[in-house]
Amino acid sequence: MFKKVGKRNIAKSNQSNRESKESITLHSNLTANLDRIKQDLPAEDVIIREFKIGTKKKTKAGIIYVSGLVDKQMIQDYILESLMIEPTNLKQIDNSDAVALLKDSLLTIGKIEDIFDFEDLYNELLSGNSIILLDGEPQGFSTSTRGWEDRGVTEPSTQNVIRGPKDSFTETLLTNITLIRRRIKDINLRLEMKKIGRRTKTDVAIMYINGVADEKVVKEVQKRLDRIDIDAVLESGYIEELIQDETYTPFPTIYNSERPDVIAGNLLEGRIAIIVDGTPFVLVVPALFIQFFQSSEDYYQRADLAFLVRLIRYLAFFLSLVTPSAYIAVTTFHQEMLQTQLLISLAEQREGVPFPAFLEALLMEITFEILREAGLRMPKAIGPAISIVGALVLGQAAVEAGIVSASMVIVVSLTAISSFVMPAYNLAITFRMLRFVLMGLAASFGLFGIILGLITMVLHLCSLRSFGVPYLTPFAPFEAKEQKDVIFRMPLWGMTSRPRSISKKNVKRQQPVSKAKPKPR
Repeated sequence: MFKKVGKRNIAKSNQSNRESKESITLHSNLTANLDRIKQDLPAEDVIIREFKIGTKKKTKAGIIYVSGLVDKQMIQDYILESLMIEPTNLKQIDNSDAVALLKDSLLTIGKIEDIFDFEDLYNELLSGNSIILLDGEPQGFSTSTRGWEDRGVTEPSTQNVIRGPKDSFTETLLTNITLIRRRIKDINLRLEMKKIGRRTKTDVAIMYINGVADEKVVKEVQKRLDRIDIDAVLESGYIEELIQDETYTPFPTIYNSERPDVIAGNLLEGRIAIIVDGTPFVLVVPALFIQFFQSSEDYYQRADLAFLVRLIRYLAFFLSLVTPSAYIAVTTFHQEMLQTQLLISLAEQREGVPFPAFLEALLMEITFEILREAGLRMPKAIGPAISIVGALVLGQAAVEAGIVSASMVIVVSLTAISSFVMPAYNLAITFRMLRFVLMGLAASFGLFGIILGLITMVLHLCSLRSFGVPYLTPFAPFEAKEQKDVIFRMPLWGMTSRPRSISKKNVKRQQPVSKAKPKPR
């Protein structure tokens, strides 16, 4: 069912070959433990404080945390104050009952985990937790005190909608999980945590709905994540490239979004979400080709409006892909296809242009791509202005100088505007790449080259899979029952089942709704 992922993507899973040192257990001597931590982590932001527990100060202890990763007020209120000021209802603490007393009675913080070796100690410490060590005990405690500064929940920057939720994911993993749980209040919503990256030890979460998601796909996701052996994971793009089915393809086989409602909708259809700490973009598998044409707003508007908008998207996809190549082919090889008056008008415009149509289109397309990238990288205050002014000035100046024709400016402008209609930015980049390939084929073979390129593209799409699911489903293989939410969207009362191509478990998601009309009064 699943294709093997290339060795260049995922290394073999072998923990014993990793660069990490063998785990060393903690000493029973507090001073020895603290000296080793100071030796291994000689950093100014690693705070180590020794103190004695209780008012009689008989038991020595130490607390270690990284300044900037913890909530210092939480450490003060729930750890230091609880341990250094002995409650009146407790007797003197001795080493025999110190561990049990700390866990059961003294520490008033939420989450406490036992630590027995330095490897776990450093992992917890650098993750934002505070470590408590006791003198005479060969173990410590990790207390949940994470409290670093993060970006608040704001509006999405890449997937805006007119009607719908305005919140988006942030760079904090727990915040992103919370945004999903707010929408899916189901006890079957499963969450599994992993750490990936030998150096970064990045937290990665897998979320799916048990009983809806395909168990084989869930196991395949877990397997591919467990086989990743890499130094660092700084963004979800690392994970995407390491677990994708196909390496040599311009088409994205893993979907990503920064909108919690989009991820929740995909989970309800049986897909699996992969959340990476440090990035607002969440991955979703398996992904289908039609999924990149759909927007969350399609389900918030009426079905007829959603159908119209989707038709516009598919039309824009076709225009952004073939408009320049079709212009090149017709003006170079197939002039007989044009009306005489239109042909004369185009010939007059191109009379003083020194370049053939292909070089003319190539020059304009490359210029516009440079302007687009410049607008993205420039500061937000001047980026859009530079793009618009630059396009207008360069286009007008090029036409007046006789370098390009006015019709070519119209073609390139229509192509650029059509590419912005795509909801998925990564698929729009794919079309930008393929556009140049079709332009070269059109300049060489005319319309036959364009048709040959489109056939090759479709054959390549038919060969792709995303975690075992054919990429062009439900077009190829064609499934009539799955056409309710493809080109057009049925009303919500007609979409009674989940996509069977994603998961065949629990496909029924609602009861048929009676559409009886009320009797006239």
